[in-house]
Amino acid sequence: MGRSSKVQSEANRAHLVDLACRLFAEHGYDAVGLEEVATAAGQTRGAVYHHFGSKRGLFSAALAQVQASVAADVARAAAAEPDPWDGLVAGCHAFLDAASSAGARRVMLVDGPAVLGWQEWRDVDAASSRRLLEEGLRELGEREVVVPDEVEALTTLLSGAMNEAALSLAEEGPSVRDAVHAGLDRLLTGLRR
Repeated sequence: MGRSSKVQSEANRAHLVDLACRLFAEHGYDAVGLEEVATAAGQTRGAVYHHFGSKRGLFSAALAQVQASVAADVARAAAAEPDPWDGLVAGCHAFLDAASSAGARRVMLVDGPAVLGWQEWRDVDAASSRRLLEEGLRELGEREVVVPDEVEALTTLLSGAMNEAALSLAEEGPSVRDAVHAGLDRLLTGLRR
């Protein structure tokens, strides 16, 4: 495959993933067919199969992109704070907002575990937002802001709590946002030594 063909193939793949993210977020996994994605992209169903092998493969790529986008929001929020503790807090709040957004909630928190199964979903999560959470807690453990031996357990507990909180925010809407964010602050404050 020549360089221009490879570049075009990568662009087609990226376009398919972008469209799939949007369609899966709007309609859910079960309601979106490969033909619909191919038509929206101006490509054939065969092209979708070529790049992803199956609808599940396409969804997996869409989920990875959504997770990466949420992780980027978390990383930006955390990096904007000079103090590591404040960075962790800002990153956790950014996660709640990004994960509960219309574009992320259904793909990341509802269909992701259902379509891929918990283990594969957890692997995708571990490579993105959860990794950032663990890195932040590990740094705080090294500074003895949190108990160093508890970093792994704290990562698991916080990740689960924040995923559930993001679902709650997405389902119940802005009326619970302040309460959920305030609860997160209290939870995080309890982690400090």
